[in-house]
Amino acid sequence: MNIVTLLPFIVLIGAMFLMTRSAKNKQRQAMQMRDNMQPGTGVRTIGGMYATVKEINEDTVLLEVAPGVHAIYAKNAIGAVLEDAEYNRIVHGLEPEETPVVPDDASALTEAVEHGEPPAEQKIDLGKHAATEDKGAEPTASGEGTEAGTKDAKRDGDTDAK
Repeated sequence: MNIVTLLPFIVLIGAMFLMTRSAKNKQRQAMQMRDNMQPGTGVRTIGGMYATVKEINEDTVLLEVAPGVHAIYAKNAIGAVLEDAEYNRIVHGLEPEETPVVPDDASALTEAVEHGEPPAEQKIDLGKHAATEDKGAEPTASGEGTEAGTKDAKRDGDTDAK
């Protein structure tokens, strides 16, 4: 037999081996996760229901789905074991307290104030307010200043459209 004719079969067998290996790894990780469950931890079932573990048996788990409401589920029905902070955020809507971000060097916060510079968060106004106030109609000797000033202002881009 020629090696070229056997190459597709070898690649196919290798791909099948890799796929079964990754599936077994996922099953093993899921089994470890389910074995690490303890009473009081929050879980999500494969159906998407969130509950608290009350009791763990050999193949089943007693879950409290609401205060005073208990249900028995197979261990295989547990999709994820959640950390306390994540469970409280999802079920009770409690956000963890965020600590403010402090820079490594505190002098960066005070340098701008000492030198009289504006704070970095201050927005810069890029409008034409100062430029339009400076332009005004200066009267000429003939008394036509106001009209000429308005015509010049209109030529500079200011429109009197209504």
